[in-house]
Amino acid sequence: MNRFTISLDEQLARQFDLLIADRKYGSRSEAVRDLIRHGLGRASRGAKPPDGPEDEVAASLSFVCDACDMALQARLQALRHAHQALVLSSHQTPIGLGLLLESLVMRGARGRVVGFMDQLTALNGVRHAVPNLIAPATSLELVASTARVLRHASAV
Repeated sequence: MNRFTISLDEQLARQFDLLIADRKYGSRSEAVRDLIRHGLGRASRGAKPPDGPEDEVAASLSFVCDACDMALQARLQALRHAHQALVLSSHQTPIGLGLLLESLVMRGARGRVVGFMDQLTALNGVRHAVPNLIAPATSLELVASTARVLRHASAV
C-alpha cells in the first residue's frame, strides 16, 4: 500500500471528520480512498464519453471562491478570457463572508469544454465545484426545434 501526506486547514479537517462520522468510515484513510475512487470514477466518465471529444456540448460549472483573493480572481479572469469562445455567460453572486458563487454556461467541443472545466476546478482556492455536461448540442437543437414545431402546431 502506498502512503502520502496531505495538509488540511482546521475547518476543512473538521468538516472531513464530520463526514467520516456521518458515513461511519473506520478511518480517515478509508474515507480518502473512497473519495479518490469517487473522483476517479467521475474523471473516467468524463474521459470516456459516449460521444467524441469534438462533438459539441453545452455545459455548466458552478463553484465558490474567495472574492478578496485578487491573485485567484486574476487567474480566473485569465482563464475565462483564454476560453472566451466557450463561455456563453458568467454570473457571480456574493454569498457572504467574502465568498462568491460563480456559475458559467459553456458551449463547444466536448474536449475543450471538459479541459476548461478541469483547469478551473484545479485552481487553488476554487471550492465546491460542480461541473455538469448537459448534452450534445445537436440534441439540444433538436429538442428546441421540436418544441417550436409543437408550439406552432398547438396555436393552429
